Amino acid sequence: MKNKQFKKIYHAAIYVRLSKEDGDVAGASKAESNSISNQKELIRNFLKDKEDIVVVSERVDDGYSGSSFERPSFKLMMEDIKKGVVDCVVVKDLSRFGREYIDSGRYIERLFPALGVRFIAVNDGYDSLEGKDQSDEIIIPFKNLINDAYCRDISVKIRSHLEVKRKNGEFIGSFAPYGYQKDEGCRNRLVIDPVAAGIVRDIFRMKLHGMSQDAIAGRLNETGVLSPMEYKSASGSNYRTGFKTGERALWSSVTVRRILENECYIGNLVQGRQTTPNHKVKKPIVKPEKDWVRIEKNHEPVVSDRDFAIVQRLLGMDTRMSPEQAEVYPLAGMVVCADCGAAMVRKNVCAGKRKYRYYVCSRNKATKECASHRIAAEQLEEAVLQLLKVQIGNILDLKRAMEKVSEIPFQELDIRELEKRIEQKEAEVLRCKELRNMLYEDMKDGIVSKEDYMELHEAYTQRRDMAEEAVGKMRQEIKDILASNTDKYRWLDYFAEHRNIDRLTRNVAVELIDRVKVVDKDTVEVVFSFGDCYKEVLEGLKHAGCEVVCDSRGRVRFEWKEAV
Repeated sequence: MKNKQFKKIYHAAIYVRLSKEDGDVAGASKAESNSISNQKELIRNFLKDKEDIVVVSERVDDGYSGSSFERPSFKLMMEDIKKGVVDCVVVKDLSRFGREYIDSGRYIERLFPALGVRFIAVNDGYDSLEGKDQSDEIIIPFKNLINDAYCRDISVKIRSHLEVKRKNGEFIGSFAPYGYQKDEGCRNRLVIDPVAAGIVRDIFRMKLHGMSQDAIAGRLNETGVLSPMEYKSASGSNYRTGFKTGERALWSSVTVRRILENECYIGNLVQGRQTTPNHKVKKPIVKPEKDWVRIEKNHEPVVSDRDFAIVQRLLGMDTRMSPEQAEVYPLAGMVVCADCGAAMVRKNVCAGKRKYRYYVCSRNKATKECASHRIAAEQLEEAVLQLLKVQIGNILDLKRAMEKVSEIPFQELDIRELEKRIEQKEAEVLRCKELRNMLYEDMKDGIVSKEDYMELHEAYTQRRDMAEEAVGKMRQEIKDILASNTDKYRWLDYFAEHRNIDRLTRNVAVELIDRVKVVDKDTVEVVFSFGDCYKEVLEGLKHAGCEVVCDSRGRVRFEWKEAV
């Protein structure tokens, strides 16, 4: 009687994969052949007449790169293998299994054989059950190496393509920043979202009027304004973030600060802040700021450059306040001691039923190393207001004086200053070239090593490039001045707009005042914004034949030596 030979039945998992960026695709025909449905169909047709293989699962990783094995369905398949549910894996070809040379070889040549798993790659004609011949020992690792190299090549091409897009000012993010949306006609161009942009302007306005980030976030939540995440979701976006902590994402001080610091809102597009070491390592690393791609005035701004600059200055100030206080004081963070330069802190003292508010030198309060320079808050604010009124009056007279003369004297001064700076930068360019030549001679003579030569050569080259770029910008400034295409004197209007000022507000203070120096309770010095510009205009008027006379109150009078 003959013994019956039993054939082993394999329980197979069909595994298919397609990368999300279609990096594996090189044309329409290949795209079709690599589609999920066609991969499954090909494998099913192959297994049709295989009586020893029973399909128990189909695992699909749609949108996952082959450069890593960190894929959800692949992990589920490996769990089935470890549980003994699956002992056979069938793929369309080796590239669908993975494009990482080392790990692909580890699974196929070591892990699967150790676990008793049969591996089949249909289009590559590989079946581990049939045993390896000499050609398989060479061809399979070689194909895995080719797949790895292909993945690396695609990664390099995609990175370079995205870098070109960044430098061309094309937005390549998945989601537009809050306040903008992607243009329907060109998905790489940002256009203003009227609703969200209005909220952004409100946030900047509230900050300029003295509100803290916490107070702004509270106001937005109280009035029912949707946070950026909720707004994107309500607009039909699939936006997700790891910062959400509750069922409904609310405004927070962090969210408000991110908006206030984002130069996208003045039309600047900044991209390429992060990267990954290579196509295999996905952990992001932050690039040095000098390597970011910044395209200025790339799209329509939401807020003005002036407002944005003032807000950045405000964010750098120490404007802490008590929880019950909604807005900061008009001069918060701007008052300093005239002697030591330390910040003056505001103090409240109760005496009976009266409450006194005053500023005192913080160094005196902490170490007694300086005098107190104490001054009443109301007295200080009133003194600053009066000095501000005088300065605004001076500016108005200055504007009238400028109207009496042509722009030529001012242009000459501006151009003379720029030419002087150009001369300095060109000397720097020449010096960098000389140093590079000397460095080469030093390397030839063995004074410096090749490594030091390369490092110093690069440093000199960067300095030269930066100096040449500065020269180019200054030459363009001269062209703009000659073409009267400059808003250099726009600052005069900032003061003129407040000609009817009757009280000191936070908005006016941060816009027109740089800092306030307290000498003593009777002496206050105000350093106004655009002080250098103010002096330049006075010089221009003197150059045009105008005599500038200043009285004891700081009021300036303009007297012409001869009729203009």
